[in-house]
This record gives sequence, C-alpha cells and structure tokens, in this order.
Amino acid sequence: MEAGIVGLPNVGKSTLFNALTAAGIASENYPFCTIEPNVGIVNVPDPRLNIIHKYITTDKVIPAILRLVDIAGIVRGASEGEGLGNKFLSHIRNVDAILHVVRCFENSDVIHVEGKVDPISDIETIDMELMLADMQTVDSAKDKAAKTARSGNAEAKMRLAVLETCAERLAEEKPLRGLTFDDPEKRKIFKGYQFLTAKPVLYLANVDEDDLQGESELVQRVRGRAEEEGGEVVVVCGRLEAEIAELDEADRNEMLESVGLEEPALAAVARAAYHTLGLQSYFTAGKIEIRAWTIPIGATGPQAAGVIHSDFERGFIRAEIFSVADLEQYQSEKAIREAGKLRVEGKEYVMQDGDICHFLFNV
Repeated sequence: MEAGIVGLPNVGKSTLFNALTAAGIASENYPFCTIEPNVGIVNVPDPRLNIIHKYITTDKVIPAILRLVDIAGIVRGASEGEGLGNKFLSHIRNVDAILHVVRCFENSDVIHVEGKVDPISDIETIDMELMLADMQTVDSAKDKAAKTARSGNAEAKMRLAVLETCAERLAEEKPLRGLTFDDPEKRKIFKGYQFLTAKPVLYLANVDEDDLQGESELVQRVRGRAEEEGGEVVVVCGRLEAEIAELDEADRNEMLESVGLEEPALAAVARAAYHTLGLQSYFTAGKIEIRAWTIPIGATGPQAAGVIHSDFERGFIRAEIFSVADLEQYQSEKAIREAGKLRVEGKEYVMQDGDICHFLFNV
C-alpha cells in the first residue's frame, strides 16, 4: 500500500519526501518542480523492536516499511487541467492514502502560489479540486449506470444508488471521506471507483524552526479542521528534518537534544501514515532475525501468515502468540511458555497490533 504526499506548490512536500526517504530529489523553490511522481521506501520506527531485541538475541532487526509517492503540487483549476492537473490527479488516484502537507510558516523568500499563507484556504483549494474531479467521475458513471438500470439490471440499480448518494454529498461540497454503506455490495462498488476524496488523509503541518510544537495560530486552525473530519495532524519542520536526516547518529541525537525533540518528527509521520493506511504490525523473532510484518487492521491469523509466504496461509494450522509485555515480564519465550502465557490461536483469530508469533503449517 502507498501513501501519496500532496499539497500546493512550495509548501515543503519534496523537502519532506527527501528527508523521509533520503532520495535527494529536486526541491527547488518554484512551482511544478516535481512532475513525475517519485517513489521511496520509508522505515516505520517501532520502539517495540528494540524491546524484543533486548531479550532475544538475533543477527538483524528489520522494521516495517512504507511506500511513499511524492506527487507534484496541485493548483486551483487542476480538475480542468491547470498546471498539468489531470496527470497529477491520476497519480493521486493510484495511492491508498493522502499525506496533505500544509504550509504553516511565514517566509517572504519562499513563494506561495496563492500569494498568502492561509492553511485552511490551501486545504479547501485541494479538496475542491479533488471533489470536482470526483464529480466528473460520478456524472460519467451515473449516465452509464442509469441506461443499464432502465433494463432492470439489479447490479446497475445498486451502482446507480451508490453514485446518487455520492453526488448528493459532493453537491454539498463535502468530500466522500466518512461516507459508509451498510450493504457490503454497495461498499464494494463504492471502493471500486477509487474516488479521490474517499481516501483517508493525514495532515502534515510544515512549521518554522521556532514552532516545533505547533503552537502557532496557523497550526491550531489545521488541528481544528482535522478534528472536524476525524483526522490527525503531525507537526513537522521540513527544513530542520532535512538537516537532521543528513547527520550521523551521534550528531543527530545532539541536534535533537538542542531543539528539544526526543526523535525526528519524521518518525511520527511514518507511524501516523502507517495508521492512516489502516495498517498494523506483528512480529516474528528468532536467531536469524527479528522482523515487523505489515498487515491490515482486522487481518486473521492465516492472512497474517500469508504475508510471510503463501504456503503459510494455505497450510495454516495454528499460531503460537505472546505479547511484548509478556516478554518484558518473563524475559524469555521459554519462561513465557512455562508460565502458561503462550496463547494458541486458530484460523478465526483476529491479529492484534504487536503480537509476536510462531506459525505452524502443513502443505
């Protein structure tokens, strides 16, 4: 699964992408510097891996990863093709979640495409362009569904009902995020359209170095907007994070301490993006490696096993599971087993974030 970084031009998207992925892509101070989407792989920092490693000796520790796509800046009129808009919108359609970078700093040396710094206006500009693009999709699909529905086709009638619900919401200038359908078939139809405004959003408030905690009025306005939508905001200083990313570990820790941060803000970005995508981790731990495996929230034991190898899912028998808290308390898997804390779970088990697992299978 992928998350796409979006925003107006010159809000700090590519700077943040560079820091996250150390990809060194272009981030000059002019609109449309990024035209083709850049893809990078980001580690998802997880302190639980260090806890596991404390008690289980291994050769390597492998964190979960996240795919990020840096998408060029969207401008007003993108849905009509402005600023190569159609191309950019197609890139957004292909990602699973949106990381919306919002400029929350004043700097006369950095051009703002709208001529002023107003994060809510910026959010509304992009939301409106995505809604207009979704309206075009709905209108086109409605005509086709209506023709087929007139012949009595049940699936087309259901498709038309879904599209009419979407049209009503978009007409109220509301994004399709949060729109739910009780009928599983309608949910499947809705998901199939890959509507731009149905994708979950994480707001990244890009701040100046004197506002690392995000206490400014600009950030508070973004927090208020996210709260209304049931979303989340991560405060990050792109310029500072870019500097931190280039340092070795000792210098990095010294700089973090000097600015009052316990970890780079990008660690929080990666974890929040992971959650926004609806993902969680479980762990395997042994002499060869300790590893975080990525699964959707709600995955069953066999589905989780299948992430390692399809044979594990096909021949799943059971899973032996303990928690990081168990490991901290008993300090070894042997002691956990002797204390009767090792759980045996079957095919119906729904995985919990942070489970440490052994899978038994037979093919």
